[in-house]
Amino acid sequence: MGPIYSWQDFVDMTRRRLVLILFVIVTGSIGSLFWALSYVHVYRSSEVIQVEQPKINDALARSTVEGSSARRLQLIEQQLMARDSLTEMIGKFGLYTNLVALKPSEKVDLLRRSVTINGVAAAREGFADDGTISVLTISAEMDDPLLAREVAHEFGQRTRALMTAQRQEQTAETLAFFQQQENALIGNMAALEAELETFRKDNEISAEGGVEFRLAEIAQLNESILELDRSIIAAQLARTRIDRDARATTVARQEQELDTQLQTLTGQRALLDQRRIALRETIQSSPEVQRALDGFERRREQLQSQLEVITTRRNEAQVGYSLETGAQGERLTIIEEAQVPDYPITMSRKKRAILGAAAATVFAFVIAWLLEVRRPVIRSARQMERETGVVPVVSIPELEPKYQSSKWRKMREKRRTAGQAGRAARLARHS
Repeated sequence: MGPIYSWQDFVDMTRRRLVLILFVIVTGSIGSLFWALSYVHVYRSSEVIQVEQPKINDALARSTVEGSSARRLQLIEQQLMARDSLTEMIGKFGLYTNLVALKPSEKVDLLRRSVTINGVAAAREGFADDGTISVLTISAEMDDPLLAREVAHEFGQRTRALMTAQRQEQTAETLAFFQQQENALIGNMAALEAELETFRKDNEISAEGGVEFRLAEIAQLNESILELDRSIIAAQLARTRIDRDARATTVARQEQELDTQLQTLTGQRALLDQRRIALRETIQSSPEVQRALDGFERRREQLQSQLEVITTRRNEAQVGYSLETGAQGERLTIIEEAQVPDYPITMSRKKRAILGAAAATVFAFVIAWLLEVRRPVIRSARQMERETGVVPVVSIPELEPKYQSSKWRKMREKRRTAGQAGRAARLARHS
C-alpha cells in the first residue's frame, strides 16, 4: 500500500486529502444520480403456448403433415423474424418512435433482439428423440409494460395463425396433388378406351374379340356340332328302322318326317361349321391385331393399378385435410396469456444511484492513495521509526502561517528539501 500500512495511516491520509475525497464523492454521486434518472427501465412479458398432439391416433386417421414440430416451429420463427414481418409490427404498434435517430434497419434489428422464442422439448419415449416440442415461450422486452404485453401477445397470435395456415396449406396441397393425379389417370384410361374402341371398329372386332373368347366360342361350337351329329346319326338310324311292311302312306309319311329332320339338322350343322371355320381363320390370320389387343390390355391393367394406388392415397389425403380443417390435428393452445408486467427486469434507479455513489467513493480514495504513493513523505514519529528504525526524541508539528507570500513558500520548500537531503546523508552514515 505504499505509505499506508495501518488504519492510523489511512485515517491520516483521509484527513489530509479530505477536500479532494469529498469533491470526488460529491461529483460522482451527482453524476450517478443523473445517470440513474436518465436510464430507461425495460419490462418483459411472456406468452406460453402448449403444443397439443392430435386428438385422433395416427394409426386410425393419419395426418399428411410430415416433419417434427420443432422443424415447423423453426420455420415459423424464421417467418416471424423476417424483415417485412418486423417492419409491419413496428408500424402497427409505433415502436421506437422516440428514437428518431435510428434507421429502419436498426429498428428491425432492435426488435429482433427484443423478442425471443424458446421451445421446451417433450419427454422422450424410449431412446429416440422425435423432435416434438411441448411448450413454446414467446417473450418481449420493451420500455413500456403495456407495449411489452401487446407485442408478446401479437407474436403469439401470429405463431398460432402461421402454424394453422401452414398445416392446412400442406394438407390442401397434398390433397390437390393426388386429386390431380387421379383425374389424370381417369382421363388416360378414358383415352385408352376410346383408342381401343376405334381400333376394334377399324379391324371389325367385337368388344369381346379376344383370342380367349373366340377359343371359348369355338369350343362351344364344337359341342353344338357334336350334338347335331348325334342327332343326325339318330335320325338316320331311325329311318333305317322304319317298318316296310306297314302301309305305303305310313311309310312315306315317316320317311318324309325323318328327311325333314335330317335336312334341318344338317343345315344347322353347316351354319355352325361355317362359324367355326371363320373363327379359326380370324385367329390364324390376325397375329398383329392380337398383339395390339394384348398391348391395350397391358396398358389398361397398368393404369388401373396406378389408379388404385392414387385413389388410396387421395383418400388418406382427404382424411388428413378433414383432420386439419376440423381442428383435430396438432394445435397450439395458449395456456398462459401475456400479462402487463408489474416490475421492470432492469435494476432500480435507487440501486443504480447507490452503486454509482459507492463507486465514486472508492474512486476518491484510490485517487488519494495514488497521490500518497506519488509523494511518499514521512509525516509522523511512527512512520519514522517504521521506515528507519530510529526512535525520534521529539516530534515538532509543521506550523504554517495563515497567510504566506510566494517568496516565503519557496524558502520553505528549499529548507524542506535540504532537511530531507541531510536526513538521508545521516541515515547513510549510520548504515
